[in-house]
Amino acid sequence: MRFVVYGAGGIGGVIGARLHQAGHEVTLITRGAHLRAIIGHGLLLEAPGESVILDIGAVGTPVEVDWSGAETPVVLLATKSQDTEPALRDLVAVAPPETPVVCAQNGVANERRVARVMANTYAMCVMCPTTHLQPGVVQAHSAPVTGLLDLGRFPGGVDATAVAVAAALSGATFDARPLPDAMRWKYAKLLKNLGNAVEALCGPEGRGSVVDRRARREGEAALRAAGIGFASDREDAERRGDLLRLRRTPGGRWSGGSSWQSLARGAGSIETDYLNGEIALLGRLHGVPTPVNVGLQVLANEMARTGTAPGSWAVSDLAARLDRGPVAR
Repeated sequence: MRFVVYGAGGIGGVIGARLHQAGHEVTLITRGAHLRAIIGHGLLLEAPGESVILDIGAVGTPVEVDWSGAETPVVLLATKSQDTEPALRDLVAVAPPETPVVCAQNGVANERRVARVMANTYAMCVMCPTTHLQPGVVQAHSAPVTGLLDLGRFPGGVDATAVAVAAALSGATFDARPLPDAMRWKYAKLLKNLGNAVEALCGPEGRGSVVDRRARREGEAALRAAGIGFASDREDAERRGDLLRLRRTPGGRWSGGSSWQSLARGAGSIETDYLNGEIALLGRLHGVPTPVNVGLQVLANEMARTGTAPGSWAVSDLAARLDRGPVAR
């Protein structure tokens, strides 16, 4: 199959690298120093027991992609959610209207944004521990299964494209399954991703902390008030099983998730508006208080704007600050 991976950071870079290794035609779309490094030296993929430089095609914009040919490429959209709108504008200008677009992203807002302008939109629930901190380098931390990548049509259903993409990914070290209710799984992932801001603020000890648990309770209440279903913890545990096995790579162990990495790279932005902010939105729409998620959203955005290093807060200090009342912008 032909794939265009739009956004070649941790998730997109690793998925594109594995598909390339499996013999698929892959073009990465990325920018800046990362693009220059890939063009100049190849993409360095580090994984448990593996360090390989891949000669993989990379461009800076969709206009540089060859969209011709008998087979329309599948676009795997792997940008951060805050970058979806500009990416879509550039994509719609040149991609054929029937192009399948798979949202391999956190959050639940991207599919609706894509479906406004593209006819064939797919939701992907991504469970894949990766790291991207250096230009030209991506790390995959689980082996022998690199990650779980389940997908289906948006808003629901499975078709031949979903089956084919899942098969291609399953042949490229992933466990991928076509799902008729992929969005229900993405909402379950959203609840887990509410802890991304806590980890970014407090470091690894933020995961599973009292603040993390409070954010999730608010999230569950908001989803239920909105009548939105989500996969249960039992279903999630059964799906994961023991497939994800974190091991050291040549570049070290997994240090933190995507929001932590955004702060560590000094990216200047963070995805919290589409994670904790999604719960804040649902709370406002349905009359559910969400002060913890609102506070995390404000504080994480402030850290990104000011270039503050991840892990600058102690969990106890963060909990005390949230207890004092609304966090002002």
